[in-house]
Amino acid sequence: MDKTFRALGDPTRRQILRLLRDGPLSSGEIADAFQSAWPTISRHLAVLREADLVVAERHGQTISYELNTSVFQELVQHLVDWTRPSERRPARRSKSRQTAQPRET
Repeated sequence: MDKTFRALGDPTRRQILRLLRDGPLSSGEIADAFQSAWPTISRHLAVLREADLVVAERHGQTISYELNTSVFQELVQHLVDWTRPSERRPARRSKSRQTAQPRET
């Protein structure tokens, strides 16, 4: 999960993932969407591959990339699990409001 969060931490990589929502794109098509140099985009794609957020498939000289939706499903489940109370910890008791009594002087 650490690799996934690291990969998602960069705005360029998040933009690449947004581009891939509509379907696979070649590395050239992805690079054309950015003003960055090709080696920079290539490194971003490598980080996304290492985190399993994208799948790369070679077709001759062209590499196409597409989203790995199963990793996104695992990520969402992981985030949902953070919101669930731990079974090891007792449930919190709600504190009832006490009404203030006037002080006697």
